[in-house]
Amino acid sequence: MYREHGPEPFKPVGETEFVRELAAATNTAHAPLQLCAGIIGTVDLQLGDDVQPVLDAHTDAGVGQFKGIRPTVVWHESREILPVSNPEGLLRAKSTRAAIARVQKMGLTLDLWAFFTQLGDVADLCRDHPDLIVIINHTGGPLGIGPYKNKRAEVFEEWRARVQELAALPNTVMKLGGLAMRYAGFRFHERPLPPSSDELVHAWEPYMRLCIELFGAERCMFESNFPVDKAMCSYSVLWNAYKKIAADLTAAERLNLFSGTAARTYRLDTPQVLRSA
Repeated sequence: MYREHGPEPFKPVGETEFVRELAAATNTAHAPLQLCAGIIGTVDLQLGDDVQPVLDAHTDAGVGQFKGIRPTVVWHESREILPVSNPEGLLRAKSTRAAIARVQKMGLTLDLWAFFTQLGDVADLCRDHPDLIVIINHTGGPLGIGPYKNKRAEVFEEWRARVQELAALPNTVMKLGGLAMRYAGFRFHERPLPPSSDELVHAWEPYMRLCIELFGAERCMFESNFPVDKAMCSYSVLWNAYKKIAADLTAAERLNLFSGTAARTYRLDTPQVLRSA
């Protein structure tokens, strides 16, 4: 739903316009749920200070529901892992830092999908922008394909160290999910039948429980990552797995993981029960 016409940097604003119209059409007085309570858009970080009018356009289009950005920063040198040519070192670039300073000044959040090999750059960015809320997507991006195939134990230890570094920074939030993408190497999509929720728990619990332990439930949130994760599992099985992973936690911790952390992080206009978790 990008804009078809106009300046290239402003084309992603079309997504925000589309989602806001969708929300307005569905959030009626009689609707049991509020859809699209928060909208996350994208911008080209290489615009530097010139990102400001694009952020303003997103904010105007969101009519109070635009909460932050999720730019494309994921990168790896191996084309077995990432076949597209995103720029290397984007998070270190001067233009990126100028753009992120604008995001911070506007009080918006920054979602980042980065592989675990990039988490050092993410940590540096978080330290340099302590007033910016940074949401680490997809459980910190562990890899299990390409040069990391059949090296799960080694990758886990390196991933753990980098996640520990991030957890020590108070402006970070961990988004738990995304492990049904091919990058993590669990290969459920190669089987004749999709996995059960118990199989997902067995595969993912070590990663997710470590993140909950390090960040605390108040700085972790579950994500669906659908429709992308549909390549490996169903929506209901995914959420059943999350329920099982969190089953022995307290009611307050579960509330944070399933709603409270997201409501606070993205400043959503939600019922008080979510905000007070």
